[in-house]
This record gives sequence, structure tokens and C-alpha cells, in this order.
Amino acid sequence: MSEVLHADMQAVRVNRGAIAGAFFVQGLVFISLTTRLPQVQERFALGSVGISLLLLLVVLMAGAGSVAAETVAKARDSAAALRTGMGLVAVGLLGVAVSPGLAPFAVSLAVYGLGVGAVDASSNMQAVALEHRVGRPVLPSFHGAWTAGGIVATLLTIGLASVRFEVATGVLVVFPLAMLAAPLQRRDRGLAGADPADLGVPWRRIVLIGLALVLFYMVDTAATTWGPVFLSHTFATPHRLVPLATLPYLVATLAVRFVGDSATARFGPTRLVRVGGVVAAVGLLVIVASPGWLVAIVGFTLVGCGVAVIAPLSFSAAARVAGEVADPTRERERVDAVIARFNQFNYVGALLGAVLTGLVGADSLRLGYAVPMVLILGILPLARQFAGHPRTPPRS
Repeated sequence: MSEVLHADMQAVRVNRGAIAGAFFVQGLVFISLTTRLPQVQERFALGSVGISLLLLLVVLMAGAGSVAAETVAKARDSAAALRTGMGLVAVGLLGVAVSPGLAPFAVSLAVYGLGVGAVDASSNMQAVALEHRVGRPVLPSFHGAWTAGGIVATLLTIGLASVRFEVATGVLVVFPLAMLAAPLQRRDRGLAGADPADLGVPWRRIVLIGLALVLFYMVDTAATTWGPVFLSHTFATPHRLVPLATLPYLVATLAVRFVGDSATARFGPTRLVRVGGVVAAVGLLVIVASPGWLVAIVGFTLVGCGVAVIAPLSFSAAARVAGEVADPTRERERVDAVIARFNQFNYVGALLGAVLTGLVGADSLRLGYAVPMVLILGILPLARQFAGHPRTPPRS
């Protein structure tokens, strides 16, 4: 018995490392691209509206990629869906790096977006499955791995500011390719065509939790996508310091997420979500009213502290609700199917954060940031939907 337990614990550690690696790579690649948006603007002579349309393309394709991940997970499992997504990310990145004009660049960005959606959905499927497997909160630390990847990307952008966009982006292809061999969690069978509508899923409560995820991604995408542009255009910040809009935000997010597992167990997700919403609103107010780029950076740091655990706790809560209904033998089916659908809220938030912020802030990004500043307060009444903790599902 002890040998079996030891073997299972070892397998958990190996799987956990692989899943964390997937989150890390996703954060590394995404932030590497967003911190170089000013270079994309210069390369193709694009304004805020043009960048907004490219971001819209990525968001729409990511939504399609999330749906595709559900299809692959049904036929095989979330590990296969994650590997498929990483392959698409690699192909898209390579195309982005070598594209000679705006049209092929947009096509490559669409392929990248498709991969991003598949990776988002399937990596969270993997993370939720492991959280249920160990029976304690672990989602915040997984999302912390995403943030760690973003921090590395930001530091590389600062340190290699003189490196051409094409070269810097081409090097990134190595990372998603490496994930193709990662020891991810496997399931003995696929979803066998399971549809969440046929599995007794309580969608009303899951939709309310999804609205909180929308609000998180609205703020997160506004910070990571438009932060460098905000510093560059609003204050004429030195070129090498432009990524500092993203770096303090990510460092604050990482710090909170890495203590998020224990904080969730101690204080409960409801309290953390409420406090985080208020702190994020204050941080956005500081950004909107900032007289200089140093004060704006303080605002981005506060925002990172506030929103850090909202996304992981949202996925954890949705999975818990999906697993609470009758017929425990089909719990894994319900949870995987729900997470793929739930991930779509990610892209609604990204639309609000990336596209709406850019369009409203076409003349002044201060106005663009006022949108998430007000809307994030909507998370306060939604926080009660997060009550509860992950549980260990019955073994079949």
C-alpha cells in the first residue's frame, strides 16, 4: 500500500511540474508578444485602432481554439488537446516572426490565437484535474507559473530591447515545441461524446462565476496589452523602460498567486475575491489619474495585487460546482466539458480589456483605463458564488 501511495505521489509531482511548465510557456510567449506591441505598431505603421483589430482577431481565434480543445478532449483527453494547442502556438509564432507583410502577419497571428485558446482551455483542464486529485487548492500556483513566464518575458524584452522583433519572436518557438514531450496527465478514456447539457451541469451558478472571470480578464488584458503603450504614448517614457508597465504588475501577481494556495485555504475564496476587486479598482484609479510614469507603475502594481487570484479561483469554483451534481462516476467528464466552455468567458473579458480599452482610449488611454476601473467593482456581488474548497473525488 505504501509503495502504491509513494508511486502516486511521485506521479502527481511529475504531472504538476509538466502542467506548471505549460502555464509558464503560455505566459512567456504571450507577454513576449504584448510587450513588443510598440515595435509591431512601428513595423506596420499601425495606430491604436489597428492594434485593437489585430487583438480582436487573436481573441476570436482563441475562442475557436477553446472549442477545438473540447472536441479533442472528448475524443482523446486534455493532454492531447494541450499538445495540439502548443503545436499551433509554435506554428503561429514562426509565421509571425518571418511574415514579410501585414496580411501574412495577421494570418500567422490567427493561427497563434487558435493555439492560445486550445492551450488556455486544456491547461486549465489539466490543472483542475490535479487539484481534484490532491483535494486542496493548487490553481493559484499554476496561474503563478503563467505569471512567472510573463516576468521572464518582460525582463528579456527589457534586456534585449535592441534585438529585432523577428529574431526575438523566432526564438520563442523552441518553448511550445518542448512542451510536446511533457509528461502530462492522461485519462484512460475520452469524454465519449459527453455534452455538458446532458450531464446535469448547474449552468446558472457557473455563468455567475464566469462573469467574474470576464471582469478579471478585462483588467488583466488591459494591463498587459495596453500598459506598455500607455507609458510610451502618455508620458514619453524611455523606450527601454516601457515594459515596466507590465513587469511590476506581473511581479505583484506572481507574489500573490504563490501564496494564493495557502491564503485560499485559510481565508476562503469569497473574501479574497472581494478584497482583490477593491484593490484593483484603486490601482486603476491611480493609473487614470497618474501625473507621471512612476505613479502609473505604482497603479499597475496595485492592480496586479488585486486581481491575482481571481482567475484561478474562478476555474476552481466552476470545476467544483460542475463536480457537485449527481452521478459521481461522470464527474471527470462534466468537469472537462465545463472547463472548455467556461474558458470562453476568458475571451469576452479579453475583448473588453484589449479591444474596448483601445477603442475608448483611441485619443487618450486614460479614458480607456477608466472602463475596467468602474466595471471591476461588479465582482463584489459575484464573490459569494466562490464559496467552498476543492474536494477529492471518489475513486472509481
